[in-house]
Amino acid sequence: MVNIGSGLGAQLGLSAETTYGTFVAPAKFVEFTKESLALKKTTAQSAGIAAGRLLALSSRRVLTRQEVQGSIDMEIVNKSMGVLLQALMGTTVTPVQQAVTTAYLQTHTLADTAGKSLTIQKGVPLTTGVVTDKTFLGCKVTSAEFACEVGGMLTGSFEFDGKSCDETQTLATASYPNMSPFHFGQMAVKTGSFGTETARDGVRKVSVKIERPQAVERFYAGQSGLKKEPISNDQVKITGSLETDYIDTILDDLHTSDGATSLVWEFVGPIIASTFAETFRITLPAVRFDEGPPVVDGFDVVRPTFNFTALYDGTNLPKIEYMSTDVTL
Repeated sequence: MVNIGSGLGAQLGLSAETTYGTFVAPAKFVEFTKESLALKKTTAQSAGIAAGRLLALSSRRVLTRQEVQGSIDMEIVNKSMGVLLQALMGTTVTPVQQAVTTAYLQTHTLADTAGKSLTIQKGVPLTTGVVTDKTFLGCKVTSAEFACEVGGMLTGSFEFDGKSCDETQTLATASYPNMSPFHFGQMAVKTGSFGTETARDGVRKVSVKIERPQAVERFYAGQSGLKKEPISNDQVKITGSLETDYIDTILDDLHTSDGATSLVWEFVGPIIASTFAETFRITLPAVRFDEGPPVVDGFDVVRPTFNFTALYDGTNLPKIEYMSTDVTL
């Protein structure tokens, strides 16, 4: 592999951690479009007065705490997404083989994310082509947003809070399976009673955002200025939007009545084996529409955008299903 002295030579590898903030060598390498992971440090400068001293002493500046913040933007593809989905949704998942085929189903049901942290290793190229290592430990997903529109690919943006940055690790050699992105041509949206949802016509764009509020300020004495694992400190927030042509009044009526509906947003790709196809599916058992009544603002087709909030229906939890050839996460 030729080293390139620009973003073309960058890489991102990740693994699930066994213990929060303890390095695990990257096992999966994900293709990404943009990232902003960075060490955030807090320093303090001594303000002590000394006769005749006009400038603060360099030796009296101290590093009092450090943490990691940032995001990764990517296309959602047909392989290697499981580790990120598990860190977002919280359930410990083992892919389930479908019949006697090479298709494996992952079901990521909403749960607490305690113990779900990642080691993320970033390779950043110098202009010489040498790729430097920045390994971020204790990375917790604090939110993720998925989106797809007419003519586009399914994209995901993951926000992280992390414990520290380690630059002493050896940069792993990146390797990538043959991956294909999910896209608009594979997209369907369904609403109705949970388990019997039917396809909606006229949907042009969908977005779903899942927020995992956490106490990220757990800095204590005796921890060398590093935080303990963030813990959930508020209810999960799931919101989204559907941009549609005004083909029927089904969603409009739900907005008017404030009625609940189950929402399924899915992408079904090529067959892996038998009847099992590459799949990415988000199921929200109860959503209510907050705004989006149709308005006429010109000669063009009426095109309302319905914004929604997902809630608990009392029985079924939101989930993300992912069918791929990945035998393990």
